[in-house]
Amino acid sequence: MVKDRGVCELCDRENVALTKHHLTPKEEGGTFKATAMLCIPCHKQIHALYTNTELALRLSTIPLLKDDEKIAKYIKWIRKQAPTDIVRVKKSRERRGR
Repeated sequence: MVKDRGVCELCDRENVALTKHHLTPKEEGGTFKATAMLCIPCHKQIHALYTNTELALRLSTIPLLKDDEKIAKYIKWIRKQAPTDIVRVKKSRERRGR
């Protein structure tokens, strides 16, 4: 669900369209747990890199996500992109089954 524009809690870019991300995926029991407002590219990238189980077990907070090597590289890159840019998201090799 896209909300108003604002600051992404993951990449800290301003004036981006925000979506609600369940820090513990709903499928893993997170329906009523904490959420974060993320820009669409960051939200898509998280789900492209990690399984719901992995998110629930070890990456269920913004600080834990920011400290993870895979998403940290992405955050460094996305911060340089304009808020209006449409960026492509690719699944990680692990998520693609290679």
